Amino acid sequence: MNQPKSERFDEQVLSKYQIYNSIFITLPFDNIKNTGALLPLFSEHCQAGFAQDKNPTQIIDDFFEQYVQQASDKDKIGLLFRFIQYIERQVVLFDAIEDASFTTMNNMNGQGTLRNIKEQAQAQQKFDELNQYLQRFKTRTVLTAHPTQFYPGTVLGIITDLGNAIQENDLSTIKQLLAQLGKTPFFKDQKPTPYDEAVNLIWYLENIFYHAMSSIYSYIKQNISGEELQNQVINIGFWPGGDRDGNPFVTTQITLDVARRLRKTLLKNYYKDLRRLSRRITFEGVYESAKNLEATLYQHAFMDNDATPLSADSILSTLHEMKQMLVEKHQSLFVDKLQELINKVELFGMFFATLDIRQDSRVHHRVMEAIVSETTAAGKDIFPKDYLNTSEAEQIDILTKLKGSITAEEISDEMANKTLGSIYAMKQIQLENGEQGCNRYIISNNGSVLNVMEAFTFLRLCDWQKPTADVVPLFETVDDLDMADQVMETLYTNPAYAEHLKRRNNIQTIMLGFSDGTKDGGYFMANWGIFTAKERLTTISRKYNVEVLFFDGRGGPPARGGGKTHQFYASLGPTIEQKEVQLTIQGQTISSNFGTLDSCRYNLEQLISSGIVNELFTAKQQPLSKENRSTMNALAQKSYETYVDFKNHPCFLPYLQEMSTLKYYAKTNIGSRPSKRGKSDELVFSDLRAIPFVGSWSQLKQNVPGFYGVGTAIEAFEREDRFHEVQSLYDHSAFFRALIENSMMSLSKSYFKLTAYMKEDEKFGAFWTIIHEEYKRTKRLLLKLTGYSELMEDAPAMKASIAVREQIVLPLLTIQQYALREIQRLQTESGDHQAALEVYEKMVTRSLFGNINAARNSA
Repeated sequence: MNQPKSERFDEQVLSKYQIYNSIFITLPFDNIKNTGALLPLFSEHCQAGFAQDKNPTQIIDDFFEQYVQQASDKDKIGLLFRFIQYIERQVVLFDAIEDASFTTMNNMNGQGTLRNIKEQAQAQQKFDELNQYLQRFKTRTVLTAHPTQFYPGTVLGIITDLGNAIQENDLSTIKQLLAQLGKTPFFKDQKPTPYDEAVNLIWYLENIFYHAMSSIYSYIKQNISGEELQNQVINIGFWPGGDRDGNPFVTTQITLDVARRLRKTLLKNYYKDLRRLSRRITFEGVYESAKNLEATLYQHAFMDNDATPLSADSILSTLHEMKQMLVEKHQSLFVDKLQELINKVELFGMFFATLDIRQDSRVHHRVMEAIVSETTAAGKDIFPKDYLNTSEAEQIDILTKLKGSITAEEISDEMANKTLGSIYAMKQIQLENGEQGCNRYIISNNGSVLNVMEAFTFLRLCDWQKPTADVVPLFETVDDLDMADQVMETLYTNPAYAEHLKRRNNIQTIMLGFSDGTKDGGYFMANWGIFTAKERLTTISRKYNVEVLFFDGRGGPPARGGGKTHQFYASLGPTIEQKEVQLTIQGQTISSNFGTLDSCRYNLEQLISSGIVNELFTAKQQPLSKENRSTMNALAQKSYETYVDFKNHPCFLPYLQEMSTLKYYAKTNIGSRPSKRGKSDELVFSDLRAIPFVGSWSQLKQNVPGFYGVGTAIEAFEREDRFHEVQSLYDHSAFFRALIENSMMSLSKSYFKLTAYMKEDEKFGAFWTIIHEEYKRTKRLLLKLTGYSELMEDAPAMKASIAVREQIVLPLLTIQQYALREIQRLQTESGDHQAALEVYEKMVTRSLFGNINAARNSA
C-alpha cells in the first residue's frame, strides 16, 4: 500500500490488461480471422485520425484503403461489426481485471472503512458517541433496473469467474474464459420483462449483498456495539417489479411474483447456511433443532406450497434456543458461526429487500378522476358528486375526511385498476414477507399537497384505514424543489396525514431526484437546489417534531447525481438531517461498486462512514458563511439561466434527435420500460427520461448535463474581478468541492474531436460550437479554481482508468459516428436505401452497448 495508487494501477490493472488483451485478440471465434490483429491497428488509426482533425468517415475510409484493400462493402460492414464484438469483450476483460485488483487498489482498512472510523473515534474519545449513533443511523441502497448497463446473466458469470482466475493468475482458465467470452452473446433480441430484470438483480442479492451486508453487521456487533445492537444499520431496497413510473409492463402479479422470488431466494440462502452449520453443531438437542428448522426452510424455499406459516421471529426464536444450548451445555462451541446466521435473519427477515412501489403523480390524478367517476356512477357514497369540479384546496379537504373502501375489481379503468391492485399487493406482501417486505409508496414528479393526498387516499381506499406503509413524495424539478418545504408543512398540519405520521413514529421519507433535476435545471442548480431544499425540509420537519429521512435518486455519472458518493454525503454539514443515507444504485454502479464481495463491502462501509463522519467529525464545523452562500446562490442562478437558454435553443431537441443516439436507446433491449413517458411520436422534453437524455450526450462524448452553465457562471465572477469569492467558496465548502470534482469527471470523459465535423454542419454547426465553447470555458475555469494543471489531478488512478476505457471505446464510437453519418447521407439521397439504413441503424444500436458498459467507473 506504500506504492502510489497510480503506480499500483499501472502494475495491477493496465499491465495485466495489456497482457491478457494480447492473448484475447489472438483467439479466433465464430470463424473470424484477422479481426483481432486488425483491431489494434484500427484503434491507433482512430487516435491518429482525430489528432489530424479527420472526421469518422474519413478515418474509416482511410483505414480500409490502407489495411483492407479491395474489400467489398459487405466485407467492410462485416469487419466493423466484428470490431464492435471485440470491443464489447475488451470492456468486460478490463472490468474483470479491475475487479480482481480491487483490494490492491483500495485500502480495505483505510479512510472511510469501519475499522478506520472505529480507530478515529477511539483516538478522539468519541467511541461511546459512535456506538450511540450506530444504534439509530441507517443506510439504504435501493437497487433499480434503470438501464445504464445491462450484461446478460451469462456474461456476469464470466466476469466473476474471470476475475477469480486473474486473481489466481490461472492462465489456462483465463484463456478458456476469454474464448467463452468471445462466443457468448452480449445482447438480446427482445426486451427483458420487469420480472427478468428482478431476477438479474436478485443474483447480486443472493451472491454478493447477502454476504457483504452480514459481514458488516457482524463486524459492528463484534467490535463496536456488542450484542445490544437493535438497529439494522444497513438494509436494501428494490425497485424492479414495483416501479410503475412509465412502465406499463409492471403488473400486480409481477409485483407479487418478485416479492415471492425475493423471499424464496433468501430462504434458500438460510437453508444452505444452516445445512453447512449442521455439520458442526452435532450435539444433543442442538442438532435436532437444527435439522427440524432445516426441513422447514427447505419446504418454504423449494416447495411450491407453503404448508406452515413461517416468520423471521419464529426462525430467530429457534436459533436463539440453539445458541443458548451451545452456551450452557456445549462450551459455546461454534456459537460464533450460529451467531452469523442469527445476524443474517435480523438483517433480512423474510423479505431480503424492501420492494418499493412508485408511480407518477400525473397518472395518479387521472386515476383519481376515474375512481371518482366510476364510484359516483355506481352509486357509492364515497366522493361528493361535484368533487371533480371543486378547487384544489376543497379536494384536499374532502380527501382528508374521506371514508370508505373499494376493490380493484370494481374499477374498469385499466390504470386505476392497476394502481389499486398494486396497493392490495402491498398488503399481501406484508402478510407473506413482513412489513419491511413492501412499505413505501413513492410519488414521482410530486409538486403539490394534492399529489400526496391522492396517493394517501388510494392507500386508505384499499380497506387500509391505518396503512402500515409510508407515502414518499419525490421532488424533482427546480420548481418542485422550491415548493417542497411548503408542501410538507401543509401535510404536517393536515389532520389525517399528521395522524398517519404519528402512527408511523413521526418519520417522513422524502425523495429528491438528481437525474430529472439536472435535466430540468442544469448541474449547479440541481445540486444546489436539492441541498437548499434539504435544509428547508430539515428546518420545517424539526419544527413539527417530524424525523425527516432523505432518499436520493442518484445515478452513476455526475450528471445524474453520481460521482464520488462518500465525499458528497460527508460534505453535507450540520444544516441537513442525516439520520439515514438512502440512495438508488443502478446500472453500471451496481456492477462496478457492488459487483464483488470486496467492492460491495468496501463501498457499503464508505456509505455508512459518510453519515458518521458528517455527524461525529464534521458536525461542529460552521455551516456556509453568508458570503459563501451568496456566491453559491449566484453561481446556481447564473448557470440555471445559461442552461435554460441553451435548453430553449431551437436546435436543442432537433440536435438530440438527428445528431445523437437518443432514438436508438429504445432499440437496445436493455430495459423493460419505454425510453420516454409519453405516447406521442413527437419528442416532448418533459416526457424524455433522464437516462437516455444523459446517455445520448455521453455517446456524443459531450457530457453536457455534467458541466453546461458551470463555466459561464464562474466566468461572470471572473469578469467582475470577483473570482476570489468563488475561490473562497471552493476553499471553505466541502460540498462545493465535491461538485467541482464531479464536474471535472464529466469534462474528463468528453472528447469533442469525435464530433468536430459537426461544426461545419449547415443546421447544427453553430449549436455544436456553443457546446464546445462552454466546455473549453468550464475546463479553463475549473483548472484555475483548483490550481490543477490537468483535470482530475487529485485522482490519478481513476483518471488513468477513465483514460484506458476511453481508449478502448474510441474505435467503437468512431464506428457509431460513421454509421450515424451514413444514415444522414442516405436519408438525403433519392432512391430506396431501406436495407442499408437498417444495417447502419443496427450498427449504431450495437455500438451503444460497449460505451454504456465502459462507463462503469463514473460512479
